[in-house]
Amino acid sequence: METFEKQTGTFESFDGTPIYYEVRGEGTPVVFVYGIACLMNHWHHQVRHFSSSMKTVVFDLRGHHRSQPVGDMRHLGMADLAQDLVGLMDHLKIPQAHFVGHSFGAPVILEAYQKKPELFKSLCFINGFAQNPIKNMFGLDVVEPFYHFVKAAYGKSPDLWNTLWRLAVDNPLSMRLAALAGGFNLSLTHFKDIEVYARGVAHMELPIFMALFESMMNFNANAILPEIKVPALVIVGENDRVTPKHLQEDFQRLIPTIDYMTVPYGSHCTQLDFPDYVNLKMTDFWQRHS
Repeated sequence: METFEKQTGTFESFDGTPIYYEVRGEGTPVVFVYGIACLMNHWHHQVRHFSSSMKTVVFDLRGHHRSQPVGDMRHLGMADLAQDLVGLMDHLKIPQAHFVGHSFGAPVILEAYQKKPELFKSLCFINGFAQNPIKNMFGLDVVEPFYHFVKAAYGKSPDLWNTLWRLAVDNPLSMRLAALAGGFNLSLTHFKDIEVYARGVAHMELPIFMALFESMMNFNANAILPEIKVPALVIVGENDRVTPKHLQEDFQRLIPTIDYMTVPYGSHCTQLDFPDYVNLKMTDFWQRHS
């Protein structure tokens, strides 16, 4: 397997939060933004593939993994994450790049586009959304009420709920249930990738997760979509039950510059299910719009 020299570092964001990043390769920059409670491993197929011909950038969102501690717990909104991304581009002296957002990463890059559109050569949304995806997540309307229950219960017994959080996430049964619910395709995604994800979630501080989750529920960028002037690509997993399909179709309906494709058998993590196919489609998209 070909390997590429990795440049790592951190920069201090606007409120003192350290933002960790990794850069590989040379050429046109492409920035990958993962979803809530995820980690860089979600992009390992893309980083390995594109680093041979492009400059790839991955980073930890504030409150995740090596981008801790958060400088100010009041700064866990979508605008704050977008400001981190804009700050990272300034720190790396990258004037313009392609941006790829998976799931929660989609609103992060949308918010960054609204802040500084001149940074963007293109946008790519994988299993993404532009407004609250909680309604009808998993085909049910129970996630939002459950979130508010946990938030209230955590306020009364934080130690208990921190323990329950880690036990609930970091166990093989939860991993398989997450896959069966449409988060992963067990017949395609390596189970090791699911394990890495679950352990990453378990090590995330519950108050940070809840604050980010609430910012996701309150986010709505549909008004931004018709204003997008750069090429945009939407990649949808046919069997994704995490991001409701109609929210992904909003991109197609509202963005005038859109390319829209559905991946048969794709789950919520299409880039892990079918990495070669997804990489091919992104390459073709960038070449057609270069």
